[in-house]
Amino acid sequence: MKWPEKIIIKEVGPRDGLQNEKRIVPTDVKIDWINALSNTGLSYIEATSFVNPKWIPQLGDAMEVVKGIKRNPDVTYAALVPNKRGLEAALEANIDEVSVFMSASESHNQNNINKSIADTYPVLREVIEEAIRNGKTVRGYVSTVFGCPYEGDVPVEQALRVCDQLFDYGIHELSLGDTIGVASPMQVEQFLEVALKRYDKSKVALHFHDTRGMALANIVKSLEYGIVTFDASLGGLGGCPYAPGASGNVATDDLVHMLDKMGIETGIDAEKLMQASLLIQNSLQTPLPSHQMAVFNASK
Repeated sequence: MKWPEKIIIKEVGPRDGLQNEKRIVPTDVKIDWINALSNTGLSYIEATSFVNPKWIPQLGDAMEVVKGIKRNPDVTYAALVPNKRGLEAALEANIDEVSVFMSASESHNQNNINKSIADTYPVLREVIEEAIRNGKTVRGYVSTVFGCPYEGDVPVEQALRVCDQLFDYGIHELSLGDTIGVASPMQVEQFLEVALKRYDKSKVALHFHDTRGMALANIVKSLEYGIVTFDASLGGLGGCPYAPGASGNVATDDLVHMLDKMGIETGIDAEKLMQASLLIQNSLQTPLPSHQMAVFNASK
């Protein structure tokens, strides 16, 4: 097997990692954490989400965070944007990239966005087109691609119809989400066999949650298909507030460790990553769930 020589890891911890934490992290700690992440060699950080604080109070300080961080010119800083009002705030904060999101399953979309899939399309189209007019790239997240907490299995063609629509609106990259961590390598293979006949693999990223301990296995299967972009959250933070039982994203530190052992370049300094992990672990006052942090905490 010829593995890719280099992988891009997109750090989503400050957004996807923190949005489901009960403890609200102070703004200055978030800023310090993102600054620490910016110096690890990561090239992409999703810093926050410009959503209504009533929905996700943990991210109610989005403007202060984005304006407060020290930007590394080698890092793309992104934010999740649900609608035009959120986009206006993201543009005011001068975010580098806009992310939009919706689900492949109707019931999860209703629970997550409070809209049907059909009613979500025009909202996101407006955001995507306006962001592009303002010189921003747009990334599209599609949740529940491999399974829904309410509907079970999601047909591949159903998920791809949503993906097709987002590409038609102008997104430059698609992130396929295993929101509740139910995917297996065989399912990933079956999905990519179909999806990569429609989309350029360079425009596809995978977003695995580790609910059932399958995330790294699914990433290895994705590597076999030439996928080189993966979302991850430092320490394994995160989950979906609308997906009962969904644990955190695949851990950035575990992923970097695996890729390093495979001889695949990430450009990320594992020691600096550990220091950034300690910063947020100390703030949350609970051990981070990643394997790398479990080893580190046990050795102290």
